Amino acid sequence: MRTGKRIAIGSKVFFILMINNFKAIFLGLLVSLTVTGCTALLTANKHQGTMNNPALDQALSAMLQNTAQPIVSVSALAIKDGQVVYHNQFGRRSIQDSASGLKELPVDQRTLFRIASISKLVTTIGVMKLLEEGKLNLDEDVSQLLGWKLRNPNFPNDVITLRHLLTHRSSLTDGPGMYWWDVGVDLKDVLVPGGKLYKANEYWSRDKAPATWYQYVNFNFGVIATLMEKASGERFDRLMQRLVLTPLQMRGGFNPADFPAADISDIAVQYRKRRNEGSREVWDPKGLWVVQADDFAKTAVSQPPNIAQYVIGTNGTVFGPQGRLRVSVADLSQLMLMLLNQGKHKQQQFLKPETLALMVSEQWRYDANKPNGDTMGEGTLAWSLGIQKFIDQGKDRVTEGGGFSGYGHYGDAYGLMATFAFDPARKIGQIVVITGPGINPDQYPSQFSTMYRWEEIANTAVYKLAIQP
Repeated sequence: MRTGKRIAIGSKVFFILMINNFKAIFLGLLVSLTVTGCTALLTANKHQGTMNNPALDQALSAMLQNTAQPIVSVSALAIKDGQVVYHNQFGRRSIQDSASGLKELPVDQRTLFRIASISKLVTTIGVMKLLEEGKLNLDEDVSQLLGWKLRNPNFPNDVITLRHLLTHRSSLTDGPGMYWWDVGVDLKDVLVPGGKLYKANEYWSRDKAPATWYQYVNFNFGVIATLMEKASGERFDRLMQRLVLTPLQMRGGFNPADFPAADISDIAVQYRKRRNEGSREVWDPKGLWVVQADDFAKTAVSQPPNIAQYVIGTNGTVFGPQGRLRVSVADLSQLMLMLLNQGKHKQQQFLKPETLALMVSEQWRYDANKPNGDTMGEGTLAWSLGIQKFIDQGKDRVTEGGGFSGYGHYGDAYGLMATFAFDPARKIGQIVVITGPGINPDQYPSQFSTMYRWEEIANTAVYKLAIQP
């Protein structure tokens, strides 16, 4: 998920660009970093990219050689003129640990990441498919499809629609930070007064009515997944395979237990140098990397508990539509190319152009004169259907110095930081995935956005060295 101000670290990588008439010439890259023991691994990874861009290779690999603000891996892909012009990665997808059985393995182009909130963008593509099929409606009361009345008890006469959920204007909240439940829980019991799990105002805004206020909320997508199940009669994870992942030839999915063994072995372990001591988080930059998620060498992947008893259309949060998609950068590029190519995937029409136009249409914009939403540190100033609209103003910046406006989504969870950003008008896009912060991000302040500083560095390098004219 992506909440609050994104803070990060100070860069030691500097780019010197000279502009001569209309031609930008890269003159030099200064790197003043301490080279660590991971140099050999970086060299081994360096030649797995699809395009030759030594300057960008050096800029990204330097991030892993920085012992003051360490990370475990960085993967990046750039699209220009509707074509992939760069794809490379550096670092590790797992770190040697004899106690858990983990091996030292490099990140590569087949590596699957638990992609955090970029999952919401992929889920939105599934929503768009169901809209095309006439199985969902943006502006109907979702209660009709759910079979029970979804209302904020503080505003009982205000209808909640799919459009409100996709644009984070439903008046739902993430409560105490718990927005998913196991098989056997019905969301009706969580959200409706009198339900056995209902607590007054725990998941509802007290003072913001539906349609009146933007607040980024993960739980919206748990309700959306439940609506998708009701509309299709299919379990969310399998529905997404049929509607989106298989047609776009994307590996991975929302349920690793259904993956082939080879794909499970490709899933990156997620790390931070952070451990929990009771309710307190303790960062230890000089300590060991601590597994945060997806250590399937130690704990074998398994189906959600009691999945055989799951009742379709009761609780889509079981499958993590808000953040639990495992997918590779290469496969995400297939989705991005479709978005940049008027809905076509390899000459086949996957989504109608008018559906894409609807998806990117602006639904909400922050009004500073009459505040109408939480901008999360001024980093979110406009929203479309299921995706952020990057307007390249203030701290809503993808790259240093500006220049990238468009659409997309960020991801941030369990030590993964990711960006999926695209501009159909210019047919450009970039995907950046970083894993394993080794210091508290609060100690590495961002400089121009609400991203973490690691993301700022990588996104700027990809844009300036691979995409910018």
